Amino acid sequence: MIQLFFYNLSLRYYCFARPSHAYLGLSPGLDFETRLTAKPDAAALLHKELMAPSYECSPISLGANTDPYQPIERQYQITRDILEVLERFKHPCTIVTKSALVERDIDILTRLAADNLVKVNISITTLDKNLARKLEPRASSPQRRLQAIAALRQAGIPVSVLIAPVIPVLTDTELEQIIEACAVAGAQSAGFILLRLPREVSDLFENWLHDHYPEKAQHVMNRIRDSRGGKTNDPRFGHRLQGQGFYADMINQRFKRAISKQGLNQRSTPLNRDLFRPHSQQMDLF
Repeated sequence: MIQLFFYNLSLRYYCFARPSHAYLGLSPGLDFETRLTAKPDAAALLHKELMAPSYECSPISLGANTDPYQPIERQYQITRDILEVLERFKHPCTIVTKSALVERDIDILTRLAADNLVKVNISITTLDKNLARKLEPRASSPQRRLQAIAALRQAGIPVSVLIAPVIPVLTDTELEQIIEACAVAGAQSAGFILLRLPREVSDLFENWLHDHYPEKAQHVMNRIRDSRGGKTNDPRFGHRLQGQGFYADMINQRFKRAISKQGLNQRSTPLNRDLFRPHSQQMDLF
């Protein structure tokens, strides 16, 4: 699966993408929050890649590292340009976002969905508006994300919910409530990710906790370590998303019961790769 990375503009202190800013010689802390990186030619580069004779069609993930619908997307429209390229090539893709801005592209997404070429994943961490403002100040409000789910589904676009991250003590009690709200909005399936704090993110998040929830900070960090073999992150494949141990198992069991009750345990149909057709080398991008 190809992953396309766009720009970093996030105040989410739990964001696992922060360390990747160091690849650019920037800090995962203040630079991540204030220094933007953009790829205005991303669509053109994607077009070139899809034209390569050696290219083999595989679903492209938009939002695997940073959100493809961050505020600057309103101006740059990089994501929309990419979706237009994917539509021309009949190429499958998935989207992960915390932004209701995805509604802007419903016209393209509807056409992709008609050929089973797209699936949108809306990420929701909490339904608590006050907590959301502190935790994800530049993301759409929880209510707007629920509205986006409803709008996408009304247009016939497949939507899954990603409860990410589940934060011990702060948001874990909302798990069933979030799943129910998303089911009412029309979501078809759901997944979750237990909070993990790689590298510099651990200290940043712990400092955020002491600033905003000092009375809960130690409890939160203890629960995280309980689920990560005594550490704040376990990078091993198969463990890093859901964790391990008693607490992680309890969250997993609650999640499974809740999605079964709400009918969000549906298996999604694999995206269609058979329609992909490279165009002529002489074709203009725009």
